[in-house]
Amino acid sequence: MQGYHYETTPYSHQREALEDSWAAEYYALFMEMGTGKSKVAIDTMAVLYEAGLLKAALVIAPKGVYDNWVKGEIPIHLPKRIPRTICRWTPSKTKRFEEELMAFIVDKEPALKIFVMNVEAFSSARGPTAATAFLYQNPENMVVVDESTTIKNRKAARTKAIMGLQKRSKYRRILTGSPITKSPMDLFSQCGFLAEKSLGFNSYYAFQARYANIQRRTMGHRSFQQITGYQRLDELSLKLDRFSNRVLKADCLDLPAKVYLRRDVDLTPEQEKLYAQMKKLALAKLASGELATTASVLTQIMRLQQICCGHLRPDDGEIQPIKNNRLNSLLDVADELQGKAIIWATYTHDIQQIATTLRDRFGPDSVATYYGDTPQDERQEIVNDFQDPANPLRFFVGQPRTGGYGITLTAATTVIYYSNSYDLEIRLQSEDRAHRIGQTNKVTYIDLVSPGTIDEKILQALRSKVDIAGQVLGEDTRNWLR
Repeated sequence: MQGYHYETTPYSHQREALEDSWAAEYYALFMEMGTGKSKVAIDTMAVLYEAGLLKAALVIAPKGVYDNWVKGEIPIHLPKRIPRTICRWTPSKTKRFEEELMAFIVDKEPALKIFVMNVEAFSSARGPTAATAFLYQNPENMVVVDESTTIKNRKAARTKAIMGLQKRSKYRRILTGSPITKSPMDLFSQCGFLAEKSLGFNSYYAFQARYANIQRRTMGHRSFQQITGYQRLDELSLKLDRFSNRVLKADCLDLPAKVYLRRDVDLTPEQEKLYAQMKKLALAKLASGELATTASVLTQIMRLQQICCGHLRPDDGEIQPIKNNRLNSLLDVADELQGKAIIWATYTHDIQQIATTLRDRFGPDSVATYYGDTPQDERQEIVNDFQDPANPLRFFVGQPRTGGYGITLTAATTVIYYSNSYDLEIRLQSEDRAHRIGQTNKVTYIDLVSPGTIDEKILQALRSKVDIAGQVLGEDTRNWLR
């Protein structure tokens, strides 16, 4: 890569990562959120293209991120001297797009071809078919899987489909700041995409037997195997070191500190009554053996959390509003704020209520929402408006599962959690939308918490970096529901 001229000046850790990895057939960029792993991947494409070793790249990213590759990352970091053609995957099947896609796939013009797809496209046959055709027609290629924890589930259809691309790829890269979100077992599929025996095993069960301690447990009439701990992790770490680069913000960037605060929100009498009833029902289901799976237990936790937020969606799907203090508490916090803020809420109903309430208080242009129903073609514009200091948009109200990945929201100096996800990765990702490269101020995180409820338990687990889903079977289940 001698003589390579960067489009954007790299930090020293980005330069080192590129120098260490650019020529490797496969490599993992385990770079913490906000340290610029996308830039390193794009610079890698550029170096290989200018060396005559690469002509095409397939980028696979979560739905909330892949647009940013097209509109943000590639235009900023790919040197302008490099000719390029970019195709963005469209979920809807139209004749026009299919014709444009085919023309793009077979195009032989001398330019770097970049096909950007969302990972969700690989859950059905259409996505893998298009990706395979692209790689087949363009064999001098690279496949980049951004936020590679999306393929940690080896049984998922999309994981299997993406794994199948390995044989048609010349170079492979995975990008994530948190490769392990639940356990070291998360690594098997991610690293397996890079190379079948990158960790020394083709078999997941052989990998598990090597690095996990397993015991058989019983719960009611149900018997199951449970991982109780891990072993030989130093050995596993040494294997990873051979093909990965780990970057932590604390080691490489002079970012300001995070400040965590808590704002207590008392339940109303109506909430207290309903919460007690729901808790009693959950414990009865547990005793009967009806709550025998992680999913069923998490559903009960979700319902307890909904009550704390001021609504309940029972099995019939009709939302029941509950008198609550949470919106007023949020307004109290908002009134104290200076500058821009992100407000994360788990449930769509809450996002809509928050937005309406804030608009009434601060004006119609002060709020934007960013969740599953937000049109794809509007999302980047919302981010741009929020990042613009002259724009009146003050409050970014979003759903962490949608907006918690890939986007930059460094205009915010305050992040409010109206409710928390029980998913550790989602919490970490959403925190770092504000705390990343470009941030020059302290970032304050405020959690709205109803004392003595599931709110406290979720927050404690997240603060302790504990995966809740891994705790809610066996002996810990009752403690979570009490």
